[in-house]
Amino acid sequence: MVAATTGVHGGSSSAGHARSDVEEILDALGTHRDREVLVHADRRWTAGEVADTVHRLAHTLDGRVRPGTIVALLAGNTPEVLMARWAVNLLGAGATQPHDGLSAAAQARIVDDVDADLVLTQSPHAVDVLERARPVEARALVPDLLAAAADAPATPIHGRTHAGDVATIRHTGGTTGHPKGITYTFGHHARAATIHRTLSRLAAESARLLVATPIAHAGGGLADRILAGGGTVVLQDRFDAGDFLAAVERERITHTWLLPPLMYRLLDHPALDRTDLSSLRTVIYGGAPANARRMAEAHRRIGPVFTQFYGQTEAGGISVLTPAEHDRPDLLATVGRVVPSTEIAIIDAGGSPAGTGECGELWVRTGTEMDGYWKQPELTAGTIVDGWVRTGDVARLDASGYLHLVDRVKDMVVVVGGHVYTAELEDTLMEHPGVRQAAVFGAPDGDGTEAVHATVVPGSPAPSADDLAGLVAQRAGDMYVPRAIRFVEELPLTGIGKTDKKRLRAELTG
Repeated sequence: MVAATTGVHGGSSSAGHARSDVEEILDALGTHRDREVLVHADRRWTAGEVADTVHRLAHTLDGRVRPGTIVALLAGNTPEVLMARWAVNLLGAGATQPHDGLSAAAQARIVDDVDADLVLTQSPHAVDVLERARPVEARALVPDLLAAAADAPATPIHGRTHAGDVATIRHTGGTTGHPKGITYTFGHHARAATIHRTLSRLAAESARLLVATPIAHAGGGLADRILAGGGTVVLQDRFDAGDFLAAVERERITHTWLLPPLMYRLLDHPALDRTDLSSLRTVIYGGAPANARRMAEAHRRIGPVFTQFYGQTEAGGISVLTPAEHDRPDLLATVGRVVPSTEIAIIDAGGSPAGTGECGELWVRTGTEMDGYWKQPELTAGTIVDGWVRTGDVARLDASGYLHLVDRVKDMVVVVGGHVYTAELEDTLMEHPGVRQAAVFGAPDGDGTEAVHATVVPGSPAPSADDLAGLVAQRAGDMYVPRAIRFVEELPLTGIGKTDKKRLRAELTG
């Protein structure tokens, strides 16, 4: 594996030029310059305006940004931030963008972690972040940078990217302790060509993508592929089910990306059935476990437009459940078949390959895995073993070749007599027709084990805690019955849209 610090702060690596995603995007923007490509609130940008702005920004940053340096972007889902990232990458520098929903303290830790050479800010929390971070002499507001770039030339700049230099650092966690910075070099683009081609096939010139999740996460990568394929991207600052539905109808959205908890909020919104969703062709979902009953409901009410994509930031693409396979309810409990370019192994507790249908930790070899964790070589060595990425997911492969995710290794609850897979128990609770969402987690029980707890979003009529305890006892056994079941109007979500179990655990333990 390439070391996590390759090319950083030591000047550009000796590797030759690596064609980057940005150059593909700029090539696409160079055709039909009058077409609309970016939409945010009441602002609309043409391809020519975006391409010229990227080059003007690159000319303005030239000298302040160079190959081998890192730029931190403290901002949300705006066209200006996308264009700033592309300009930074065009000049051969790496970029990191903490999720806008993270606390100022967490974002400051990330700025410190990457030793940012330049910080570009637009977030309302930016001042607080910079006060908490180590002093960074080079900083600028994105609006000020755009104003300075207005007089710069729009002549194209040839990409200065080198294969061994860091292109992107994506941080997971960051709420406590040292953030995990997942590092990709510019050479990763060539390795990811197969996945890029798959995503680009989704993006015809008529594609209109709605991104309401952070562009620092999967939505930003999909936006890049849609634009490289000649499509249009509509940005929303954050996910709101009503605003999302209105945008699909108003903008004639054809493509989008959602995490399952956000999908459930759409299904529970009163405007869903009176919204015109006929323009939708592809809804990609993933990033968190999906409940089969609720996805069957989505398929029935929204249409045959769903593709489940299972992957990890560390590992790349692993498996896909196609739209045609969503017609089979029995397959909705799976994450589909492994993509042809990926090899998997399921390893049992003894370190041996598990048999068909048996559970174990999923190891994958994709060819598109990360280049390492930023400045954490020991963690990298423990995650990537002889080219295999240890996903930390408990999985099994059935006789028909479909992959089933059982739980995250770290989310399993150790109880007296064994352990409980939280994802399976969540599905059991959601078998009850009066349960819209469920989150299961463990909390210390005082004797070296944990107790199972559940938080539930009820429907109408709402079940009682005894109803749900009885269902669990009947389906799974007494060991799986939660110590307590709490009812809430809405589950808390992380900045990217996953159920925030850390917050639920903290609320319980005080």
